[in-house]
Amino acid sequence: MADIPGLMISAPASGTGKTTVMLGLLRALAEDGLTVQPFKSGPDYIDPAFHLAASGRASFNLDGWAMGPHLWGAIAARAHGADLCVAEGSMGLYDGVATRGQQGYGSSAETAAAMGWPVVLVVDVGGQAQSAAATAMGFRDYAPALPFAGVILNRVASPRHERLVRAGMARAGIPVLGSLPRRGDLGLPERHLGLIQAVEHPDLDAAIAGYAAFLRDNVDLSAIRAAAKGQALPAPGALPDPPAQRIAIARDAAFSFTYPHLLQGWQARGAQILPFSPLADEAPDADADIVWLPGGYPELHAGRIAAASKFLHGLRRHAETRPVHGECGGYMVLGAALIDKQGARHEMAGLLGLVTSYEKRKFHLGYRRAVLHSALPGHAPGTALRGHEFHYSTILDQPDAPLAAVADADGNPVPETGSVRGHASGTFFHLIAAEEAP
Repeated sequence: MADIPGLMISAPASGTGKTTVMLGLLRALAEDGLTVQPFKSGPDYIDPAFHLAASGRASFNLDGWAMGPHLWGAIAARAHGADLCVAEGSMGLYDGVATRGQQGYGSSAETAAAMGWPVVLVVDVGGQAQSAAATAMGFRDYAPALPFAGVILNRVASPRHERLVRAGMARAGIPVLGSLPRRGDLGLPERHLGLIQAVEHPDLDAAIAGYAAFLRDNVDLSAIRAAAKGQALPAPGALPDPPAQRIAIARDAAFSFTYPHLLQGWQARGAQILPFSPLADEAPDADADIVWLPGGYPELHAGRIAAASKFLHGLRRHAETRPVHGECGGYMVLGAALIDKQGARHEMAGLLGLVTSYEKRKFHLGYRRAVLHSALPGHAPGTALRGHEFHYSTILDQPDAPLAAVADADGNPVPETGSVRGHASGTFFHLIAAEEAP
């Protein structure tokens, strides 16, 4: 079994600049001739696409709440053949849920500990100087067994500011691996679910190249490489089985939220992925066994989807005899109508009675555990699935039979049960994994 060193890029909280550091580091290391395997800790389907663009290698999620040991090992083994692993944390380093899941609580610290990756803490030092060291000390000492590589200082205002912060870090015995001057042009564009998608960035490659140059000028890449450590990787294992052998999957700016380990698992078992674009008014392949509509941003394109007659006709025709499944945004499109931000009603496929509104917005965020009442393509009734819900749309009507009994991470029931009618089904959560037996 290979022993490939790695690092966890994390932070005390969201919004501190760790994604900029992650992308710049991936590109800089790749430019230096290293094969870098990116990972994302926790449930996120936007960041991995940016990681792929930065490194040239598919990025995978590691999630201790949703994943059992078998799937975790199979995903960790994707690093075989790499020289170095670099993972991006989610939220703050120790942030997770209150109730234990398959292997833990879903924190980035758990991922780092499980993989043996030292933590590089990106600290926003704006508005403070020596006090930043107290924050870094707290994160280093909160879990003494967690390997800790050092800090990268972000948003440093001046050389004097840097000297003061470094003095505090030296007093605390914390290595400073880099110091990034404050710049207003480094942020990635965002919208209501976070970053825009990688495919929508007007000049992503140039942006990432700029991040890499910025890190080269201000970060000790040699020290970062030297700090990397890791445990032996497991032998390659099987990723999840496909729900069918010919899978027509919507793929464009409105439908793009799919976890990479699912697609690679389906293809590894011989399934054909047949992409099509609803926004281009393309119908799903007529010979597909199943149509899969991932999540994304249909609320931003509701008018175009409602007018995509070839897509909607093909979808309805398929659902007469074969399964159609939608996740989150895809679920909304399978419904009767979608109401946009301005309050305009757009008729959707009508395969389900679901009516959703982006005008009446409410934030829905969190892990979900669903026990199926009805079969879902690839999963029998009674199967427990684990996933993640992240959207702003509100359900106005959900008249069909519930697909599953759905609860949050603490076991509290949630009303977004999903729906099933005939061959059509949908959920408001994105599937991560079927639950493994303890």
